[in-house]
Amino acid sequence: MRVNNTGPWAAGAIVVVSALALTGCSTASEGTEEPTNTTALTVWVDADRAAVLEEPAAAFTEETGVEVTLVQKEFGDIRDSFISQAPTGSGPDIAIGAHDWLGTLVTNGVVAPVELGDKSDDFLDVAITAMSYEGQVYGVPYSVENIALVRNTALASSAPATFDEMISIGQAAGTEYPFLVGLDPEAADPYHLYPFQTSFGAPVFGTAADGSYDAEALEIGNDGGQEFAMWLSDQGAAGVFNTNITGDLAREKFLAGEAPFFLTGPWNVPAAIEAGIDVAIDPIPTAGGEAAQPFVGVQGFFLSATSTNALAANKFIVEYIGSEEVQTALYEVGGRAPALTASYEAASSDEIVAGFGAVGANAVPMPSIPAMSSVWEFWGVTEAAIINGGDPVSLWQKMAEDIQAAIN
Repeated sequence: MRVNNTGPWAAGAIVVVSALALTGCSTASEGTEEPTNTTALTVWVDADRAAVLEEPAAAFTEETGVEVTLVQKEFGDIRDSFISQAPTGSGPDIAIGAHDWLGTLVTNGVVAPVELGDKSDDFLDVAITAMSYEGQVYGVPYSVENIALVRNTALASSAPATFDEMISIGQAAGTEYPFLVGLDPEAADPYHLYPFQTSFGAPVFGTAADGSYDAEALEIGNDGGQEFAMWLSDQGAAGVFNTNITGDLAREKFLAGEAPFFLTGPWNVPAAIEAGIDVAIDPIPTAGGEAAQPFVGVQGFFLSATSTNALAANKFIVEYIGSEEVQTALYEVGGRAPALTASYEAASSDEIVAGFGAVGANAVPMPSIPAMSSVWEFWGVTEAAIINGGDPVSLWQKMAEDIQAAIN
């Protein structure tokens, strides 16, 4: 990737250079996170994305005089380290992260709103929505990801419109399984089963007037939720859902041609292609009559609320990380669809990206509000119990009550 120093990144550089170089902090490694440079930015990033950011970081330094230090972190460790270190002044100016961390980051006071200006219109709507909390955008998104129905076209020639149609086609294919989805023996998989739940009109939370999730409007236990629970019980009794079919086993069976349909994400498609399977990416069929809406996950870069060089940090993530060059490069190294519309449209020449993107356009952001942490604890174990023969109505009602009590 060649960084263009004559485009929008260069605009206004002379004006802002003195302001950008006033303050900042830098780190060189995991164990040396004290501020060491008054004209620097520290960016926490995982190893794959760090390689992509090296050139734009150098270009930013050339334009502004502000050094950018990329500190590699394990992605799964970033959120908690950010929360613990930012208040002490030893954390980063910028951190990579997932959008569903946002509620926790905001309530802990460690992230600040990002000034996107007109550039907010350049990103996919779902990406901006996901990176927003209580009406403010708190990060620059770079990728979107969701599940869809992956179809082996040699075993099923057309996409099913409903769940029942999918099972019928799968049974007619004569394979060991009509349909596969990986589940955990004890916690099922609410993430993968959620589109079927939404097709019964049972989202986890309702929404406020501005479209954000409302923690006081828990809807998972509504009438649609009860219907979903009874349907889930039926699928367990029929053997369509089986908690002994883990994610790894479902993948193995699909790659072996033992099912025409596999509910999964883009992470399992390369292996299917390598196995010689001609795959198509289809919408998730409805089970309850309404649209089957999966969760969409968005990753992006957050601005620290305690950064002493916030102006420079905002400029770097908006104008550099938010550029088409960098967004496309991040897609190429990570395989997740870009959040920037121009990069996404270019990537959509790939039928796999286009297929998942079409499903993602109808998806909903995974709730990032803190109350969501109270949902996971009860949700999956209840689904597993229902699939394995427990009374669906009483189990689902108790789950909703337990979630509400935990939120309260």
